[in-house]
Amino acid sequence: MSTRPQAVSVSHVQNERTRVTEWRLVPGAETGAHVHEYDYVIVPITLGTFHIVDPDGTARQFPLEPGRSYFRKAGVSHNVINDGSADIVFVEVELLQEG
Repeated sequence: MSTRPQAVSVSHVQNERTRVTEWRLVPGAETGAHVHEYDYVIVPITLGTFHIVDPDGTARQFPLEPGRSYFRKAGVSHNVINDGSADIVFVEVELLQEG
């Protein structure tokens, strides 16, 4: 079990087609290992860098720029860690079903 602080989420919207969640990771915090069940879009609110760890232990850095969104397909599996010195905030928009 990790001793890192956990990411904090606030739900903004949830309906039959979408789920919108704001995530905040204080310095040192992590999301914990998870698998994305749905296609999703990430909208960074703050500048920062994700430290991403894949299930096989591979780690990489992923820079975030406020307002520069990115899309990922369902099935992504990883743990996201904030190894920086400032909070990281982003909005996750999950596409629960095709419209």
